Amino acid sequence: MKPSLKGLWQLKNRVILFCTPFILLPLPLIIGTTEAGCAYVIVLMAVYWCTEVLPLAVTALLPVLLFPLFGIMQSKEVCMQYLKDTNMLFVGGLIVAVAVEHWNLHKRIALRVLLIVGVRPALLMLGFMGVTAFLSMWISNTATTAMMVPIVQAVLEQLNSTQAEVPQIHSGDSQPAEGEDKQPGKQADSHVVLNGLTVSTEAERREEAAERRKMCKGLTLCVCYAASIGGTATLTGTGPNLVLTGQMSQLFPENGDVINFASWFGFAFPNMILMLTLAWLWLQFVFMGFNFRKTWGCGVVKTEKEIAAYNVIREEHRQLGAMSFGEMSVLALFTLLVLLWFTRDPGFTTGWATHIFNTDAEYVTDATVAVFVAVLLFVLPSKPPLLCFRRSQSFDMEPHSSRPASSALLTWRVVQKKLPWNIVLLLGGGFALAKGSEESGLSRWLGNQMTPLHTIPPWAIAIILCLMIATFTECTSNVATATLFLPILASMCQSIEVNPLYVMVPCTLSASFAFMLPVATPPNAIVFSYGYLKVSDMAKTGVVMNIIGILCITLAINTWGRAMFNLDSFPTWANATGV
Repeated sequence: MKPSLKGLWQLKNRVILFCTPFILLPLPLIIGTTEAGCAYVIVLMAVYWCTEVLPLAVTALLPVLLFPLFGIMQSKEVCMQYLKDTNMLFVGGLIVAVAVEHWNLHKRIALRVLLIVGVRPALLMLGFMGVTAFLSMWISNTATTAMMVPIVQAVLEQLNSTQAEVPQIHSGDSQPAEGEDKQPGKQADSHVVLNGLTVSTEAERREEAAERRKMCKGLTLCVCYAASIGGTATLTGTGPNLVLTGQMSQLFPENGDVINFASWFGFAFPNMILMLTLAWLWLQFVFMGFNFRKTWGCGVVKTEKEIAAYNVIREEHRQLGAMSFGEMSVLALFTLLVLLWFTRDPGFTTGWATHIFNTDAEYVTDATVAVFVAVLLFVLPSKPPLLCFRRSQSFDMEPHSSRPASSALLTWRVVQKKLPWNIVLLLGGGFALAKGSEESGLSRWLGNQMTPLHTIPPWAIAIILCLMIATFTECTSNVATATLFLPILASMCQSIEVNPLYVMVPCTLSASFAFMLPVATPPNAIVFSYGYLKVSDMAKTGVVMNIIGILCITLAINTWGRAMFNLDSFPTWANATGV
């Protein structure tokens, strides 16, 4: 019996892959409507996404095959959903992020901040979390974590280094009284006094080793948490945010670009700061305690280990050398991108897009800006032009000195290797599902089924849905989670006449709260692979992190979010669509 069960378990992916379509087949065959056909496709893709029996991007292509077969949409209409404005925003933003990573600009920023913060345990954790969160706002969470964890590891090796043959000695003033005998049973729990110095006992050394293990867990865990939290602050920081803006354009085309880079940042950045602060305090409490003398080092001289750890960071920074011409160019283009995003349509005043083009701001979107700066990366040179006869010698000392002087800041070969093309298809598959739900009438049918929910307060609905999505995203991709739920939530909001943003924005943020399991998100897996953490460590700490996240979202959406998005009224753009 056991061998057969073991063989079945090994074949589970094939069983799910081939059996699921046949199990669900009565849905379109018996009911026979386009709504049932669309529901069949959505449920099938949900099962495949949750179990990952096919690559996520391949599953996202199923609407191209199945929607025409069920008479839901024509093939050319389905294919048009896979490269919309949001996809181009994602591609353009990631190309700039690839350039930042390619030129090691992110590492220079991280090391410089850590040198400023110092190596006191509490401040060191704050420094790691702040740097990781800031970088993950602009480059992928996975790349940020992969860059930060080796730095954490190098610092921990210095902080944890011990000389086993030399006992730990502390200054002491007391000597045993003359003629006083030591009690034999108490030496393991007390100090040994030798020539005016107090030598730590075995029990104390074990206690210090346990404290070091806790610090290792806390400093590594803070990186993956900060990466997930930081990605929520910007529209391009993580996939679910892009799914939201794409679904809003798809389902509510008259929304007036209510979710753009500036408006999202204005809402999500304060929430990110609040979450990051509470996460830091929670990790301090669990892994370091609130001993300010030990963790903050108030009035205490730095130990040799802390000085050695600081020297490791300083040496890493020194090896980067002087800032090259290419790095400066990438930094300038990155700054230009952020400024253009913020000022295109800030909301409280007319943006540059309207002034320059004398037309609606929607003609020039955030995707236009991202692609513009991305193109410049392939045009501008990586070294000073030959016409600059007085160029600084330090500009030529760059990490890519083998590159010819005429090469650009970025090449397509580098982009091909580092750009996650699977996410582009995953986003496209989500837009295809939303369009198919609208065309088939499934969205309208789902909305009608949810009409009784109008008796429940909107804030309670949002909290319940956030809890559900935060749990669901532990088991599947955050992009797939947002893709599956957001169209359904939009239908629900229209049926109960609640501003769709009241529910869709909190649920989008909740899709990024994968704090509990190593397999929930790549940053968690990277941190877990270093061997400091157990699954139980992540699960116990992550449960509280999920609660912290949902409480912060609830506070944000009911305070400044309510004012920013006019959540007290049901907007006309939500009522004028056929969701």
